[in-house]
Amino acid sequence: MSNHIAALPLAGVRVLDLSRVLAGPWCGMVLGDLGAEVIKVEHPQRGDDTRDWGLRAGSSGTSYFNSANRNKRSVTIDLQSSEGQDIARALARQCDVVVQNFKQGGADKFGLGYAQLKQDNEALIYCSISGYDPTGTEAERPGYDLLVQGEAGLMTLNGEASQPPLKFGVAAVDLFTGMYAAQAVLAALFERQKTGRGRHIEMALFDCGLMITSYYGLEALMTGKDPLRYGNAHPSIVPYGVFEAEDGALVITVGNNAQFVRFCCDVIDRPDLAEDDRFRTNIARAQNRSALLPEIDRELARRKRAVLLERLKLASIPCGEVLGLHEALSSERATGRGLVTNVPHPETGTMQVLSPPYRFDGARPPVRRAPPSLGEGTREVLQSLLDMSDAQITQLEADGIV
Repeated sequence: MSNHIAALPLAGVRVLDLSRVLAGPWCGMVLGDLGAEVIKVEHPQRGDDTRDWGLRAGSSGTSYFNSANRNKRSVTIDLQSSEGQDIARALARQCDVVVQNFKQGGADKFGLGYAQLKQDNEALIYCSISGYDPTGTEAERPGYDLLVQGEAGLMTLNGEASQPPLKFGVAAVDLFTGMYAAQAVLAALFERQKTGRGRHIEMALFDCGLMITSYYGLEALMTGKDPLRYGNAHPSIVPYGVFEAEDGALVITVGNNAQFVRFCCDVIDRPDLAEDDRFRTNIARAQNRSALLPEIDRELARRKRAVLLERLKLASIPCGEVLGLHEALSSERATGRGLVTNVPHPETGTMQVLSPPYRFDGARPPVRRAPPSLGEGTREVLQSLLDMSDAQITQLEADGIV
């Protein structure tokens, strides 16, 4: 439907992003990163809620909004008005995919539910994102990442055993839900090539939050109780985790018995630990971690981080520094690979954004569009897709519809 961009897999796919905050916009951004044309619909005055979250970037952008909305156009429509609903339905007829995360019944109220849009577009792929099972007793509950982190048991996996349950540093449930949603959309697009039919995809934050528990979740089912929490340590591999050198933190991952011998002999100069029956196997080390780890901690704390890292590398033991976030983003590892990029922006001149993580045939997809200012694409999109005149759009603006 849209102009072809030969280098990107989703070139020619058009997405109407009716979602807000994080899970839905993240899904839309993933599709945009892969080449789709993404039209983000926002309220004409306030825009997406996240335009008021985080640090201000330009007149209507923020660090939070920008993190989930690169490679999109912003079109402002008042969906509370019948005229605005007509415009949104007209746009949906021109799109391959619709993503929405309205509260239960909200899309239908606006005439933007799947059954309504499917009547005009049989091939439409429609992705609904909710907090909980849309057919269950909690269907009307609003979904929030923090709530689901608690209810899905994720907080009880995180942090130290001596501390209260701890949330993840980022909104992991929202982010995973957005990625799972994008995967489902891609599968439906692939299927549509064969059948010509669309799909209604339903994603719930709670469902995706529970999936994140992965191997810990299966362990809880097998034992009938919660797994122990080990903070930065590994539940079954020792020594494996974050340790403190004399001048900073580092990660050490001793994955097998041969590595443990080299670690003791060549890194911390303690061959006696390698010869101790309590520590000869990983199972034994895990059982006796309370005796082993204080010895290791003392040896590491007496040595400089750079010295330890060099010794660990020579011993072929995986290791690394623990960096601050700004330090990591500014590192050659990030900047040299193009993971942070400057893109043109009409208000700020340029803007730093993170780049898509994918590589196709050795090339990273470019950030084609900076996160949009509120409504920057309204006039162009309505003209090009709905054949509206300048006079019509000007009148809609005067009426507060767009």
